[in-house]
Amino acid sequence: MNDSPGWASPGSSPSDGERPGTESGAQQPAAPEQPAQPTGGPKWSAEQPPPGQWSSPGTTPEAPQAQPQPTSGWGQQPGGPQAGGNGSQYGYPGGPGQWGHPAAAKPGVIPLRPLGLGEILDGAVATMRTHWRSVLPITLVVATVVQIISVIVQKFMLDDITFAANPDAGPEEVLDSLGSTLGASAVIQFIQALGTIVVTAMLTMVFSRAVLGQQSSVSGAWREARPQLLRLIGLTLLLALGAVLLGAVLILPGALTDNIGLALLGVFVWLPLLIWLGIKFSLASPALMLEKSSVFKAFARSSKLVKNTWWRIFGITILTTVIAFFISAMIVAPFQILSLLAFSGGFDALEDGTGMNTWGALIAPAIGLIIAQTIVMPFQSGVTVLLYVDQRIRREGLDLELARAAGLENYGTTGG
Repeated sequence: MNDSPGWASPGSSPSDGERPGTESGAQQPAAPEQPAQPTGGPKWSAEQPPPGQWSSPGTTPEAPQAQPQPTSGWGQQPGGPQAGGNGSQYGYPGGPGQWGHPAAAKPGVIPLRPLGLGEILDGAVATMRTHWRSVLPITLVVATVVQIISVIVQKFMLDDITFAANPDAGPEEVLDSLGSTLGASAVIQFIQALGTIVVTAMLTMVFSRAVLGQQSSVSGAWREARPQLLRLIGLTLLLALGAVLLGAVLILPGALTDNIGLALLGVFVWLPLLIWLGIKFSLASPALMLEKSSVFKAFARSSKLVKNTWWRIFGITILTTVIAFFISAMIVAPFQILSLLAFSGGFDALEDGTGMNTWGALIAPAIGLIIAQTIVMPFQSGVTVLLYVDQRIRREGLDLELARAAGLENYGTTGG
């Protein structure tokens, strides 16, 4: 185990199989006895099953055994299937002899068992609500810095964008304006990418502790994230460079030969490949931060964890993106309307471009973006981290390691 709280080192647990029960130390549950033949009319059995462990209708349950008291106050019974002994209890609601999800310890924002969609989303929101003193300052400060720089860049690099108002503008003026626009956009995107990397690094540490029920401070999150920050930047740049190179290989041949059909074919091949690779490596960032691994090992870990569950992770990622988009749109839209009506000179000024570059027109939407990013960034980062945790619980029994790191004694053992 490495020095990150509660996370096993890469390769310490198998990733190709699903939750090996024999390695976790838990025994397989005994097969249920055959139901007794009824001797009379239907009636209640004299021996009822313990709470939360109902037997199937029409069967006679075994005599209840004495249940040990939880040693850590989370309501977890050591040694049960929910402690990691039998993975078949988790894959669907209503495993053998149970209705719905089995009980599981919950020291932090999620129960220590494979998670459903609602639990992943709820865990992200619960972390934002419970640990807001750590989450909100990180995102608020980064979003504010990013937007201040973006406003300054737009103000001083886009002054000549009003060429559209002059119908006599020559080709050189048009090219200069387009160059300024592209340059400003590149600078802004670069700044936002750096801000996102910093937020992702620090929030990953906050969420990792929230899973264990531990508090995090802003300084503590920065101290834990800083050693891996350069590697995270390298990972992000490699992803962006790979996307660009893949597009160049597929699209440039058609573009250089003026073959529109070939270029369109390259685009249609590039976009699905981009999405597939994006999901395949979507867990590389938390793997890099929490396992203290190298960039290429993080890519390999993400690929292994996503294997055979690509569509599930794709669906959760798309849903999270849609939710984040609507939240951002609802927050930013009023500020954009205010900018248009109060500072941009109305629709006429917007059409000819004369009101786009005033300070008021730039600052008002920036305020909306600061608020939106402060809320949306931790939500999206939290879902990614919890997806990583969920996949490791399903494949590697990480719940046992998390329980022990959270101080749950005798978790996953039968020896009381």
